Amino acid sequence: MQQPAFTIGIEEEYMLVDRVSRNLISETPPSMMPRCEALLEGRVSPEFLQCQIEVGTRVCSNIAEARAELAHLRRTVASVAAEHGLALIAASTHPFAQSDQLKHTPKARYDQLADDLQGVVRRLLISGMHVHVGIGDDELRIDLMGQVNYILPHLLALSTSSPFWRGHNTGLKSYRIAVWDEMPRTGLPEHFESFSEYTRHVNALVGVGVIEDATKIWWDIRPSHRFPTLEIRIADICTRLDDGVTIAALYLCWLRMLYRLRSKNQRWRRYLMMLVKENRWRAQRYGIDEGLIDFGRGEIVPYPDLMEEFIELIAEDADALDCVQEVNHAKDIIAHGTSAHRQIRVYDQARQEGCSQQDALNAVVDMLIEDTLYGT
Repeated sequence: MQQPAFTIGIEEEYMLVDRVSRNLISETPPSMMPRCEALLEGRVSPEFLQCQIEVGTRVCSNIAEARAELAHLRRTVASVAAEHGLALIAASTHPFAQSDQLKHTPKARYDQLADDLQGVVRRLLISGMHVHVGIGDDELRIDLMGQVNYILPHLLALSTSSPFWRGHNTGLKSYRIAVWDEMPRTGLPEHFESFSEYTRHVNALVGVGVIEDATKIWWDIRPSHRFPTLEIRIADICTRLDDGVTIAALYLCWLRMLYRLRSKNQRWRRYLMMLVKENRWRAQRYGIDEGLIDFGRGEIVPYPDLMEEFIELIAEDADALDCVQEVNHAKDIIAHGTSAHRQIRVYDQARQEGCSQQDALNAVVDMLIEDTLYGT
């Protein structure tokens, strides 16, 4: 089998806040999206809620190119937002916004979602990051999808940016996952033996009219319906650019490592869904703080130790794909904390200094605004 292209594309969903109130806007200014579209030529689009905006890089040949693209997208959308008295935040939840005060984008697809999903979709005040890796062979995409499941919790833990919900610290590093899991057709995918088996089951849903196509299957990892890519959707959006690029680099290298195994007629061991789900919950609850289960050892291993092993396994691939620095940045995230850690620290410090709860939450938003452009 020919080696995949291992091209990469990254999509990010941002939230738009009023600079004065720090709250999310309820309606997008009419001139904002046309201005973004004129500057970004098809790399920007509205999201379900009007307070959100999505960007997507071009198909990139390497991680450095993807980083440059993403930096440009963040800077450009932030600049247009500033022209309208708004600011951009890259976080998977807003610290205090109330979803029932927001409006969805008037678009046929979104109108249908609102009608189909009712109260579930009205709570969908969350943002994520999706990473596409180019794998042209249908059968290889399905084969690798079944093996990637194991490390999805590891990537979620390293990306967490959603500890707050409606003004309260939820105690979860990724509350986004709790909201997202209320949606149908989410979570870890089933195991499929072949691409034809996958398409047969998708067509079963399409045939009865439940979904129009596979774009309404929102698993943590899926074969993209629009592109010849394998797309992960489990990660929170990382507030700092370099943290998000690291998630993408780790995923890219892991896929190449799995391909290397396959070329030697080997594969990564597949564990039952109930086991991987347990690690998914631990990543959602604790992030990088409490460790994940190593099923081979039969024990909970501290996250830093797991990441050291992860990086060692993909060292050859990081070198071949020229992203050693981006992969090693995972250690910096562990040392200094994810966005979720920074948000909690800012809030707690403000409260200790005598700030009201609202002022402390505003301080979190200010930090998110600054960190969203950090490194761009």
